[in-house]
Amino acid sequence: MRYACLALGLILSLVAPLAAQEIEDYRMFPGTGPQVLRIVSTTDLDVFEPYIRAFQSERPEIGVDYSVMSSSVLHRAIQQGAQADLVISSAMDLQFQLVNDGFARSYRSEMADALPDWARWRDQIYAFTTEPAVVVVNTARFAGLDLPTTRQDLIASLRGNPDRFSDSIGTYDLRESGLGYLFATQEDRSTDAFWRLNEVMGRLGTQLYCCSSQMIDDVASGRLALAYNVLGSYAAEELARGSGGQVQVLRMEDFANVMLRTAFIPVNAQELTAAGAMLDMLIRLALRDEAGEWPLPPLSQTGEDPTLGFGPIRLGPGLLTYLDPLNRRAFLAEWENAMEQNRVPR
Repeated sequence: MRYACLALGLILSLVAPLAAQEIEDYRMFPGTGPQVLRIVSTTDLDVFEPYIRAFQSERPEIGVDYSVMSSSVLHRAIQQGAQADLVISSAMDLQFQLVNDGFARSYRSEMADALPDWARWRDQIYAFTTEPAVVVVNTARFAGLDLPTTRQDLIASLRGNPDRFSDSIGTYDLRESGLGYLFATQEDRSTDAFWRLNEVMGRLGTQLYCCSSQMIDDVASGRLALAYNVLGSYAAEELARGSGGQVQVLRMEDFANVMLRTAFIPVNAQELTAAGAMLDMLIRLALRDEAGEWPLPPLSQTGEDPTLGFGPIRLGPGLLTYLDPLNRRAFLAEWENAMEQNRVPR
């Protein structure tokens, strides 16, 4: 049944050819009328479903066709002409590149105009969450050790306990994960500890993953002792589910990336009114003062402190620097060398 749903999602949501296995999840949320809003997104279905339900409580006549894919697959799909009405991704740089290359249409509304300047760009791309990159640890695997609070602490702990941490660290495969590549390149620009940490992790046989949720699950099960640079919102969801008290979320005190989850309406969108209504709802929730019970945090939850390097990654042309093909190849070559061996992504 799952594969039938995936195939149906492929037919309904995308015009550009994509292999069915590239769609990670799919669900159709029927409305009371024939109108269907097609969303392609990197946000897990269980995380975004409350937003779809809230939207349909206001606009019950509109069905929502929701397809989940990785940030790199989504980026390629839009470039190849995939049919969608709203594009949502955690990979800010890939989203910004699509907008900069002319794949987004402009949208104005009172809600959109209420966003701060740092959360939008040229009335074409809009941020609706701020989400830090965090470290998630299995406290049982750290028994007898102090939990790290900075990257220097983490480096010292990993170097001093190679037997304990061998093959039990997880992070993104930067060749496949657009979000992982964004976090890594921003960290490279902001802290000298980035490459030293990667070299240490490489010597310990770090496991490479596509997605935050898979890493967090493996920390919760004890398969991993530590997952590095995962999404804080997904880690909070794991804590809310309960993990026997063995999962703890650490936000490094020396520097923290804070990602903006963004949305835009593509130029080939067909349901413009519905797309605008969904975008306005996301922005309205983005501007709330308290996190509340929503799975994704609002824009107010930045924890911004410029003296410590905390604050959101900015929307703007600077995001394109590491997407230049030569820069990307050079960065990935250095990263692969630091990791010392290629692991099969999980």
